[in-house]
Amino acid sequence: MRTALSLIAVVVVVLIASVTGGGAVAPLAAREVPLARAQAPDAGDIAEGMRLYLQKGDCQACHGWAADGRKMDSQMPDGSNLRETRLNRERLAQTIKCGRPGTGMPAFDKFAYTDGRCGLKAADLKTPMTDPPATFQPREIDLVVAFLMEKVVGKGPMDRAKCIAYWGSEVDACKDLK
Repeated sequence: MRTALSLIAVVVVVLIASVTGGGAVAPLAAREVPLARAQAPDAGDIAEGMRLYLQKGDCQACHGWAADGRKMDSQMPDGSNLRETRLNRERLAQTIKCGRPGTGMPAFDKFAYTDGRCGLKAADLKTPMTDPPATFQPREIDLVVAFLMEKVVGKGPMDRAKCIAYWGSEVDACKDLK
């Protein structure tokens, strides 16, 4: 047993030495470890996230097709301008999952307020949550967030060039933009 532990310790030291370029092995906390670069989002995932935003979730009904708060349906609540939101990836995912109690933003997680995963249960809410057009699976929420972060959040007001990049080609919606 002692021999096996010694062998494992030697292998760990050799691996650390190879990662650090063979120099002296410093404690892990003392070494500077480069941050991994974020992997570029997959174009297929972005397209699927856009489809979920526009079709399954019908997010455009409140937020507009460009996610600029210019809703498509006057009967729907006013949605936030997601092009100017300050929400980061995690908060955006949380908002889609849990909605915003007391507003028109529904929870797209089917069980958001049944088991307390969003901090409250339905009985704790002052007003019932609005029902979404459809609910999303966790992977679908991730896809919608990836789409929004890639094509919408922080991109500023929609113009013709952004519109073409958003849709992937010139479409009728882009023709009136400058």
